[in-house]
This record gives sequence, C-alpha cells and structure tokens, in this order.
Amino acid sequence: QVQLVESGGGLVQPGGSLRLSCAASGSIRSINTMAWYRQAPGKQRELVAGITIGSVTNYADSVKGRFTISRDNAKKTVYLQMNDLKPEDTAVYYCNADIRRVGVVMWSDYWGQGTQVTVSS
Repeated sequence: QVQLVESGGGLVQPGGSLRLSCAASGSIRSINTMAWYRQAPGKQRELVAGITIGSVTNYADSVKGRFTISRDNAKKTVYLQMNDLKPEDTAVYYCNADIRRVGVVMWSDYWGQGTQVTVSS
C-alpha cells in the first residue's frame, strides 16, 4: 500500500513561520507531481503549491512570495516552507502526490490525512 504522512502543522502568530513535510512510503515505483492543498472551514479545497519531478513549481497567487515548495526525491518527501503567515492561511493542509505503484501501469493520485495550521494572535 501507499501512504502519505504530513507533519509540521500547529498554532502560530501572524507573521510567524511553519514548515510542513509530507513523506511517501509503500510499494512505490515513481512519484511525478507533488502538491499541497488546503481547506478552510466552509470553503472548498484549493491548490496552494505544486512541484514537478524536475522541480518546476507553481503557487496560488495568495501565497506567492511567502511560501516555498520543495522536494527531496531520494527521501520521497515534499516540503512547504510558510513564512509571514496570515490569519487567512488558517486551514487543514493536505499533501497530494501522483504516484505509480510497483506492479501497476497507471498513475494515481494519493492524499495525506491533513495537518491543521492555525494562524491567530
């Protein structure tokens, strides 16, 4: 089986920083795009940042200049460095990865369980 496990969430004051991590494990052949999504109460899930296997990145306009996504392919891990956090960033953050399993031809999307980020004074 394939599993994505997020860590690094918590409570911070406005202007503070957090670093989220997401590690993939299991019978994995390869990992293509990895991404971070978030969902605030009463709102739909939205894409925060994505990164290709070649480290090409894209960001939501609301986080450009504040967040940085990166990956370590050897460790099968994606990171999200979040700086200058704002109350509007409060949400559950979910890791997503496009993964090809051992013995399976097709690529499939996998999701982590989510980690809570709360920005409040």
